[in-house]
Amino acid sequence: MAIVPHYETLVISLLFCVTQAATFSAATSSVWSKVETGPPDAILGIAQAFRECQDDRKVNVCVGAYRDTQGKPWVLPTVRAAEQKLLENDDPKDYLPIEGDTGFITEAVKFAYGQNVDLSTVAAVQTLSGTGACRIGGEFLAHFWENKNIYIPTPTWGNHWKIFKECGLETHPYRYYDRSTNRLDLIGFIEDLEAAPEGSIILLHACAHNPTGCDPTLDQWKRIADVLERKGHLAFFDSAYQGFASGDAERDAAAFRYVTDRKTIPVLLAQSFAKNFGLYGERCGTLSMICSGEEERQRLLSQLRCVIRPMYSSPPRHGSSIVKTVLSDSQLAPQYYEECATMANRIQAMRELLVKTLAEVGSTHDWSHVSEQIGMFAFTGMSEEMCDQLTKDYAIYLTRDGRISIAGLNDSNIRYVAEAIHAVTDGKSITGN
Repeated sequence: MAIVPHYETLVISLLFCVTQAATFSAATSSVWSKVETGPPDAILGIAQAFRECQDDRKVNVCVGAYRDTQGKPWVLPTVRAAEQKLLENDDPKDYLPIEGDTGFITEAVKFAYGQNVDLSTVAAVQTLSGTGACRIGGEFLAHFWENKNIYIPTPTWGNHWKIFKECGLETHPYRYYDRSTNRLDLIGFIEDLEAAPEGSIILLHACAHNPTGCDPTLDQWKRIADVLERKGHLAFFDSAYQGFASGDAERDAAAFRYVTDRKTIPVLLAQSFAKNFGLYGERCGTLSMICSGEEERQRLLSQLRCVIRPMYSSPPRHGSSIVKTVLSDSQLAPQYYEECATMANRIQAMRELLVKTLAEVGSTHDWSHVSEQIGMFAFTGMSEEMCDQLTKDYAIYLTRDGRISIAGLNDSNIRYVAEAIHAVTDGKSITGN
């Protein structure tokens, strides 16, 4: 048999490799060829478009993240102080237990339920912020709550629908906001709770409703709680803005605590520390639920661990360590409450200034609903066409439902934004008529 020269062997080997690579590439391509492009996220897609915009006038009033008077992100001084303490104490980086840091959970529960809460009656786990809390809660309810119907306010944070659908729950809308008046639709709200099958899950915003900023009064909450109790509904509260809404964490917890204190309504709470601590990227939150006592608490925790373990195994520890350090420190805790109030007060000042400036630039619309709303967002009443025009003609980026992030406004851009809003709304309705 003839001996093939070395270089010929090398060429043959290379040709074989190229052929195999091409075959593998074609096979790989065909395997995934039917995967369609997913739709962009409604909010994050707008943020991406803002970053790519080259217009010097551009303003971002879309993403819900606090900005200071210079339009810059603000890290709370207490957060930096807590990080310094963690560094000095050589805080470890070990895995947390499946349920999370018990010290953090204790502080988070007291923050939400009150300092005198009986911890044996609250089963709580650390989660990946409020999104993760909603998902864990939805998964738990899909397994252990008999009625799989969950009623979600219209409008709401868009991710709510996706989260609970993915959990296997049956999602339904209930009336919440009346665009014809730019106010709470309490009658429709109550009627839909009454019409829901007994024992349904009712998703409720604890404070600073997203996207409307329109909250029921405490008297209205009492009427809502009466229906929840009579119908045997489960109240699933999403609390993303406690302390950040009014600047007073106790005031922002009043509605939630009223419902839990009745002790006749099953309650779950999804709690986030993204907004009120500025820990957007740390993904820090809890899921908690009221129970009858220690024995039941342990049973619930065992099942919550079973939900978490195959999902992400255990939560990250840095953000929870910060919150725990701040809330448990006799000096940092009161300072934190002042810093939180600083954020809330700046947003409220911008809210009032926007309404005032709209009048100054000539708008004859009644913008009082914006003044009455609370929290990071204002639900303006603008139509999708108006929002599109704001972006196209003025490089002002917002969601198409007319929601704007008040935190994105400051003394440098508020008049420009007001003039643009006036330009696209002048002579047109902002009440959906």
